[in-house]
This record gives sequence, C-alpha cells and structure tokens, in this order.
Amino acid sequence: MIKVSIVGSTGYAGQELVRLLLRHPEVNLISLGSRTFKNQPMSQVYGNYRKITDLVCENKPIDELADKSDVIFLALPHGIASKQITDKILDKTKIIDLGADFRLENIEEYEKWYNVKHHGKGLIKEAVYGLCELHREQIKKTRLLANPGCYTTCSILSLAPLFKNNLVDVDSIIIDAKSGATGAGRSEMLPNMYCECNESIKAYKIGSHRHTPEIEQELGKLNGQKTTLLFTPHLIPMNRGILAACYAKLTKEVSEEYLRALYRDFYKDEYFVRLTEEVMPETKWVKGTNFCDIGLKIDPRTKRVIVIGAIDNLVKGAAGQAIQNMNLMFNLDEKMGLDYIAGFPG
Repeated sequence: MIKVSIVGSTGYAGQELVRLLLRHPEVNLISLGSRTFKNQPMSQVYGNYRKITDLVCENKPIDELADKSDVIFLALPHGIASKQITDKILDKTKIIDLGADFRLENIEEYEKWYNVKHHGKGLIKEAVYGLCELHREQIKKTRLLANPGCYTTCSILSLAPLFKNNLVDVDSIIIDAKSGATGAGRSEMLPNMYCECNESIKAYKIGSHRHTPEIEQELGKLNGQKTTLLFTPHLIPMNRGILAACYAKLTKEVSEEYLRALYRDFYKDEYFVRLTEEVMPETKWVKGTNFCDIGLKIDPRTKRVIVIGAIDNLVKGAAGQAIQNMNLMFNLDEKMGLDYIAGFPG
C-alpha cells in the first residue's frame, strides 16, 4: 500500500483528493493536513465523510510527513510549495504539487505572472509537468510532479494534435473558457458568493490570467515554435466543470474528417480522452470523472477550426489528474481509482 499524506485537504481540490483516494485500492491515507480545521474530524468539515473516515485534520510540518509518507500531495495556493520543497524532502518522499510553483520552466515568467518570489530555483529543472497524455515516460521517473492547471489541461489537450502536426497559425489562437465557481477555491470572497454569481456570467482576468504562459509553454513544445495566444476565462453559475472553446486559423485546407482522424490517431491509446465526433462536448458528461471530452468543427468561411474541450475542473483539472500521475509514478494501472462514470442528472 502507498502511504499518502495530503497538505491542504479541506479546500475543494484537497477534499476531492480525499474522496478519490479513500476508494483507491492501493492507497493508505495516513494524514490530512489543514491549518484552518486543525484537530477537527474530516467528517465534521465535510459531512459526506460521516461513517467513511475517522481521520482528523492536523497541521504537521512537511519534513515530519516526509518521514512516514511515500507521496505527499500539496493542494496549496501558489508561493508556498517552493518554500517548503527541498532536496532533503525529495530524498524521503515523492511530491505531487497541485499548485503552480513548479509548472513554469522559466523562473522570471513565474515571478512576473504570479507576483511572488520563487524559492525553489534549484528544483525547477527536475520537476516534470504532469500532463499524462503528453509526458507519461518522464512522469514515471520523477520525484517532483507539477500537476497542471484546470484551464490548461482542457486547452492543451484540445489543441495538442493541431500543434503537433503544424496545422495552425501559432499566433492566431484564441481560447474562450468557462469554469464553475469551485475553480476560484473555497475562500470567502465577495465575487464568489451565491448572490454575486448566480444568474450571471462574467469574464475575468482578461489578458492576464496566470494559466496563459502555462498553455503557451506546453503547446510550444509540440512544434518548437514560440506561441502567443489570447486566453479569456469566464465564471459561470455552476459548481464544477470547464468548457473551453479554442479557435485557430488553419495553415492548410483540410476536412473535418481529416482532423477527426488525426485526433483519433493522436489519442488512440488515451483512455481518459474521449472524442465526441459529430456531437460537441458538454460538462454534464464529464462531471465527477477524469475524462476530457473533445469535439471540433471547421468554419470554411474563415478558414478556422473550433475545438471544444470539456473536463471536470476538480477531477481531470486537479485531484483526478494528480492521482493519475501518482499511479504512473508508482507503476500502477493509470486508471486505478479513477474509472468513474458521470452521474446523471448531475
């Protein structure tokens, strides 16, 4: 059994890790970390854990957790992990960071977009970006895993085959994405209150969202070209889910069937990527699952392709993908503990 600790277990992504890992057949969940709810049973913080677990939230230092854990999941805001993770910690345990501190390979880019100093510069080159469908072999060997962001997972998977085959103008990319309110976290902020976001939709962080350089970094690796894209996120009044509409100008005339065949070939061995063919993805079909659904259309009038991607931001966009990475890091079946079907109606 893999001995697992979670730091930040009472945020939305952290509790989703708890929910999934408690049902993982190869995991022994030994510690739930939370400063806010220290000494409180998890079943009091979240009522869905009554009669499921008797674990009590604790606030132990990471070096103490490293002594008894095979892997530690960090579900923390940016700027914290880079202060805590050291070579000494990594000599004892594996780290899966759900935050942003080790996602960007360029320190200056990180400090510019996140407006904090990075304290783990020596570990940046060692960290592996944990998008399983693109970096599987590197993930298997790493001890420091940077779990991708939610918008980035959906956007990169939606566009990757086009970039890999040099079929789009890299400076024509527009990503228009919508996310449920859990994407903003569990903190009490006025814009996230029910009365503020219900019956409304709004764009935010236009031209400045921190997932932008992450998407550009990973797409640029696929074709070796520097990519500059326009990314606009929106908050919509639902609990969870992301729908990303990605627009790109084609560099040559191709048919929709040609592109669909290209996507089928690119993702032929990827269980968690589902191509919807003629039907466009909807968030309700991926809710509570680790699937990414992708569909596409060509607009011949503008010579543009529109790719639609859908994921659950808390599963494939956070906790589920983190567990998928853990499975790879410990040589387990990639689907273990994640083979869920969306409930309907949601």
